[in-house]
Amino acid sequence: MNPSAEGPASAITAREAETPHRLTALMTVFFATAVGVIVMNLFAAQPLTGAISRSLYLAPEFAGLVAMLPQLGYAAGLMLLVPLCDLLENRRLIVRTLVCCAGFLAIAMLTDSREVFLVAVFLAGAASSVIQMLVPMAASMAPESHRGRAVGNVMSGLMLGILLSRPAASVIAGSVGWRAFYGVAALIDALLAAVLYMKLPARQPSVTTRYPALLGSLWSLLRTERVLQRNAASAALVMGAFSAFWTAIGLRLVQAPFSFGMNGIALFALAGAAGAIVTPLAGRAGDRGAGRTALFAGHLTMLVALVAIGVAGAGWGGFSASAHPVLAVAMLVAGAGALDAGVVTDQTLGRRAINLMNPAARGRLNGLFVGVFFVGGALGAVLSGVAWALAGWSGVCAVGFAFTGLAVVLRLMKLADGSDV
Repeated sequence: MNPSAEGPASAITAREAETPHRLTALMTVFFATAVGVIVMNLFAAQPLTGAISRSLYLAPEFAGLVAMLPQLGYAAGLMLLVPLCDLLENRRLIVRTLVCCAGFLAIAMLTDSREVFLVAVFLAGAASSVIQMLVPMAASMAPESHRGRAVGNVMSGLMLGILLSRPAASVIAGSVGWRAFYGVAALIDALLAAVLYMKLPARQPSVTTRYPALLGSLWSLLRTERVLQRNAASAALVMGAFSAFWTAIGLRLVQAPFSFGMNGIALFALAGAAGAIVTPLAGRAGDRGAGRTALFAGHLTMLVALVAIGVAGAGWGGFSASAHPVLAVAMLVAGAGALDAGVVTDQTLGRRAINLMNPAARGRLNGLFVGVFFVGGALGAVLSGVAWALAGWSGVCAVGFAFTGLAVVLRLMKLADGSDV
């Protein structure tokens, strides 16, 4: 598809002039840091669920809401807030949304009411969708020939934030309590809002429509834009494999012969985050016309990683983790890093393709892209739990193979008709 062409939803969109501001190296680092910090709001609650439930006297059957509501809020924000990027001046929208996020996190820190806490974390999750306002803003500040590199650099911060959120929250909560985590997150978000207000350029979309019509165009974009469809579907599938692994790995690591505690699991997550270093490389590959090769290399890396993870964690091929525990841990760490590398390669190249489409619809396109792969991640987490209960670690690996294999088949089908990444 011609990236400069308008999509079928152009009836309510108009071409906009790209902002003349350039994305400097310092601003790239800042964007990556900002999205990495903000995304922690969504995943850090997972290791804090027990402490928060006890403190707020949540019944066991409702404890899962602590971790689930921020992500449900995020999904709502993708659909309801992110499209506003195509309607309202972007800098003001980003700053105000982030200020609201800081306020909701502060309420979560201070309240003793479980109802108020749950509403606050849901709204903080919705406001955290500001991430998907920052990514297209960064893309719009980069020249088209370097847009993949820019998106890759920013995405590296996002993936690191996802991977490090759980260990970071565990360390803060273990040292000074779970309320301190929300206080720190609120303070950082407020500081980020101040810096963004000073550093971001003004970006006024040229769309002239009403908000309901803007939301109505989401379905039209998803139904008709082939580039969006294939990249979002591929990202959802690999995110399903990613989510399946990280949902269940903690369950495997607490078992023999590993017998990890919370600190050990946190260190494992930290080591596994090394796979995010390939993100800028994937973006550069896309800019140089090697996106197809990089994509299949990423998917192949994921399949090899799942084999290594199955050997180390489930004893495939007769391997004994009990006889070689150090080697088993090393294989799991290497497999986790390789799996993450494949996922971020797919997502970075998908992001690049999305951000080369109609600039006037960039907010909606990014929101839809993330929303679809968010569904894939949720499905991977659910199936991982079922597979663990039915078949242990081999079942989890099988889920990862299924998702990754489908992603490979999808790309082969799309490339057979001459489509690129």
